[in-house]
Order: sequence, then structure tokens, then C-alpha cells
Amino acid sequence: MSSYEQITYGVAERVATVTLNRPERMNAWTAVMAREVQDAVEAAGADPEIRAIVITGAGRGFCAGADVSAIDAGKKPAPVPDRGSGDDDQRYSYLRTSPKPIIAAINGAVAGVGLCIALYCDIRFIAAGAKVTTAFARRGLVGEHGIAWLLPRLIGPMNAADLLMTARVIQAEEADRLGLARLLPAEDFSAAVHRYAAELANLSSPRAVGIIKRQLREAWSQRFGEAVQTAEAEIELCRGTEDFREGVAHFLEKRPPAFTGR
Repeated sequence: MSSYEQITYGVAERVATVTLNRPERMNAWTAVMAREVQDAVEAAGADPEIRAIVITGAGRGFCAGADVSAIDAGKKPAPVPDRGSGDDDQRYSYLRTSPKPIIAAINGAVAGVGLCIALYCDIRFIAAGAKVTTAFARRGLVGEHGIAWLLPRLIGPMNAADLLMTARVIQAEEADRLGLARLLPAEDFSAAVHRYAAELANLSSPRAVGIIKRQLREAWSQRFGEAVQTAEAEIELCRGTEDFREGVAHFLEKRPPAFTGR
């Protein structure tokens, strides 16, 4: 893991925090930031000492979308690389396929690709007062990065159509009501998200959490029977693991768990 130009990276209590760090531009997304976030998330995913990842923004915003100051509307954009249609092959699929749970801490305004990044995360918290917009339709663009697939599954088809077609700005409270993100007070927001992430990282079996994340991802394209059969096969494998034995032992002994991930 190299030093970073547009993000910061820190670890505490088995939680890695990736902070988008262009506060003077409301953390507007750039190609540099995209590479650095992927590098940091993949490094955290490969680190056995890290059990959860938080993505957040520096300053007043989470991510205001693509940095439009770097876009020349009259210039033909570079061709989009052909990644094929595989679910795991897309530009931001590394967030979905990371073995670690990823939590978006939406500390302020979020728009466009910034919202897409948050939607790729497993769990989202939003600070009271933060504003949310898909933005694309008001820039002459369509729903990018799979947002037209993600949003209906998260908040329902009609709500997704509303937010995508109007690109209207909604407040954090409406985002919470829609089920897009969980509302938390703005005061001590980052500390509250970290406490949640640290509890997940230290009280849940990392082996179980990684498999549950995969179950949730695969279930979107499985029949119910397939999902049940997958679960039954995984349960049989669980019974011979250190984490299962520790899960029973710490419950009976009324002490904090000491999961190894094995």
C-alpha cells in the first residue's frame, strides 16, 4: 500500500477507514481518487488484522460526484474499457466482492458517482442535514455504474424512478425513510459509525461475516431453493470451525469473543 494523494487511510480497533480527502472540492471524484480507493479497499480486504472497512469524506461532504472542472464537454471522452457483463468484472465491483463488510459513512452532501460508491457498500449511515441527489438527469446523463439496477432493489422501483428521473435533492431524513441509509445525528457522526464498525469487527465472526456478505450478494440472482441449499452447505462447514466453537464457548462463559476467522 502506497502513500496517497487524494485519500487518507487509517486503522483502529480492526476497522480500516478510507477518507476521500479533497474537502476544498467537496471530495469530487477523480481518476486518481478512484485508483486510490480501490487500492486501499483491496489492501484492507487482504489484511487479516482488519475486519471492517468504513468509507467517508473529509470536511463538509461525502462526495459531490465527478469533478466537472476536469471535464471538457466538447471533448470526446476516452473509450470505456470492455469489462464484459460479469457481475464481478465491473468498475466498482471490488466493493461488492471484498471479503470484508464495507460501511459508507455519508457525512455530508453526496451526488452522482459518490452516491453510486455508497450504494455499492453493504451498510450506509447518513448524517442529519446531509443532502443526496442522483444528479445524472440534470447533467444530461443516464444512471451510471449500475445505479439503475441497485436503487430499485434497495428502495423500490417507483422511488428509484423518482430519484433518477427528477435528480431532485433529498434530505438525509427522506433517505432514511426510503431505506437508502440509516440516519444518525450530525454531532459525533464519525465516532458513532466507528463504534458500530468496531462492534461488528470485534463481536462477529469474520469468517461468518464474509460468507454472509457473499450469501447476500448471490441471493439477488438465486432462486429461494438455491439460497437455502447454499446456506445448508455452509452451515455444515461452519460446525467444524474454530469460530463456531468459540461462538458457543464465549456465549456459555459470558465473556467477549476471541474469533480467529478460522
